[in-house]
Amino acid sequence: MLRIHFTDADLARTRMAAEPDPLWEIGLSLCRFQTRQGRWAHAGWYRDTRQRLAETGLDRIVRTTLIPLFPRAAYYPDFLNPAEAADGLDAGLTAIVTTPPDRIRREVRHFASITTAPSWAERLVERDVREDLADCLRRYYDTAIAPYNDRAQARIDAERSIRARALLHGGTEALLRGLGPTIRWQAPVLHVEYPAIDCDLRLGGRGLLLVPSYFCWGWPIALADPLLPPVLVYPLLHEAPAPAPADTAPLAVLLGRTRAVVLRATATGATTGELARTAGVSAPTASQHTTALRDAGLISSHRHGPMVLHTLTPLGASLLRAATKRSW
Repeated sequence: MLRIHFTDADLARTRMAAEPDPLWEIGLSLCRFQTRQGRWAHAGWYRDTRQRLAETGLDRIVRTTLIPLFPRAAYYPDFLNPAEAADGLDAGLTAIVTTPPDRIRREVRHFASITTAPSWAERLVERDVREDLADCLRRYYDTAIAPYNDRAQARIDAERSIRARALLHGGTEALLRGLGPTIRWQAPVLHVEYPAIDCDLRLGGRGLLLVPSYFCWGWPIALADPLLPPVLVYPLLHEAPAPAPADTAPLAVLLGRTRAVVLRATATGATTGELARTAGVSAPTASQHTTALRDAGLISSHRHGPMVLHTLTPLGASLLRAATKRSW
C-alpha cells in the first residue's frame, strides 16, 4: 500500500495532465508485452504493433534493450520518467541524456537490488550510451505509441471531463475519491494499492500531478524517490469491446444537423440535459440522439450519481476532427 499524505496546500496544488506522458506510455506499453493481463483491452495495439516492430527490425531492440530496462517489476530507474516529458518527447529524452551520472549510478544500483537488471545498465552513466538509448526510445515511440496518440488523447480528454465535473461539484477531495477501484481517499491520505510495497509519501506542500495512462494496467504507479516531483500514474478504465453491429444501420442514423450538434457538444463532456439545451431539443430527443451515437461507437456514457455524462470515444474524436478539417 502506498499512502500519499496531503496538506491543504497539496489539495490546492493537485492537478491532472492534459496529454499522455510519452515516456510513461513507452515504459507501460513495454509492460504489455510481458504479461497477458489486460491483453483484451489492448488486443488491436498488441497485434498491430508486433507486426510493425517486426517490419522495421525494432523487435530485436525491444527484446534485448528496452524490455530488460523497463521490466514489469516493482521498480525501474526513475530517471527514465523525467518530469520534463510533460513538455513532450524531445524534452523528456533530453532530460534522460543530461541526467547526472551520480544519480544514474545510484538508481541503477537500486534497480539491480530489486530485480534482474541488464548487465549493461551500469554503462548508462556514459553519455553516448544514453544517447543511443534515447534514439531507441524515439524509434519505439514512433512505431508503437504515436499511431495510437489520438486514441489515447481522446480517452484522457474524456477522463479530464469527468474529473473536472467532480472537482467543480465537490472540490479536490471529490476528484480524488473517483480515481478508480485501486485508489481510496480517506482525508487527508490517498490510499493506493501497490503490490509488494508498503510506504508513505508526504507531499509537504508540493501538490500531486495525476497522470492518466492509456497503457497502465492494474495498479497506479509513483516514482520511488520521494524527493522527486510527486506523480501518480493511474490506469484509464477500459470497457469491454462491444460486438460488431450486424449491419451499417447505426452509422446511417448519424446523418443530420441535430445529431452533428450533439456530437460536437460531447467533445468537452456533457450531460443529457446540457446536450438538449445546446441542440434545442427535448431531453427525451437528446437521449435518442446519444443512444444512436453510442450504438455507432462515437460516444460513451457514464453515470455519476444522478447524472449521465457523455464523452467522445476515440472513433468519435477522429470523426469530429475530420469533419472540422473539412469545415462540415
